[in-house]
Amino acid sequence: MSTSTPTAMKEGLQCCEACGLLSHPASGAEEGRCPRCDEELVFRKKDSLQRTIAYLVAASICYIPANFLPVMTTITSAGRESDTIMQGVVLLWSPTGWPLSLIVLFASIMIPSAKIAGLLYLVISVKRGSIRNNIQKNRLYRMIDIIGRWSMVDVFVDTFTVALIQLQPLMSVEPGPGLLFFAAVVVFTMMAVDSFDPRLIWDSASSTETEKEVQHA
Repeated sequence: MSTSTPTAMKEGLQCCEACGLLSHPASGAEEGRCPRCDEELVFRKKDSLQRTIAYLVAASICYIPANFLPVMTTITSAGRESDTIMQGVVLLWSPTGWPLSLIVLFASIMIPSAKIAGLLYLVISVKRGSIRNNIQKNRLYRMIDIIGRWSMVDVFVDTFTVALIQLQPLMSVEPGPGLLFFAAVVVFTMMAVDSFDPRLIWDSASSTETEKEVQHA
């Protein structure tokens, strides 16, 4: 007698990633379209792990120049002064500006690195077939998906600063090369999150239960 936990794939159910509707594909079809929003339905994202790893590698490569190259250059009558992200955090730190300094620190340095590390942990866990702490892993993925978009705060701040502070010939601000690399890090990590299929987290547990049933049969 089968005692394995039923899963959507075993029951032939597909969940729409756009509207969340759970439905059966059309008769005779392995995959179909959502009957509510017409979004394409798939049991698992194609080449999910391979694409996630590729985006993570690209994000990791861009992360180094993003933190070491200047993201903003201030031009005054005294000359040019370029600042990296960390230098900007230090400059913003003051009795009144420390909240903004902390926001930039978390959004621009800590969150991107945490996203890369978190996704890498999930990928390695799935590749190894780990079945421990699956609920926490799923929560970690959801958290990365929610907070990841806030990494663009630094890009927005620098963009608005460049647009607003144009007092030539007295003072002007220009974006630095580090800003492009940082934007690339944010985009690549967002693409990595989108490419990773969290349903893979539960596939290992399902496979383990099936193996146990076969051994006890």
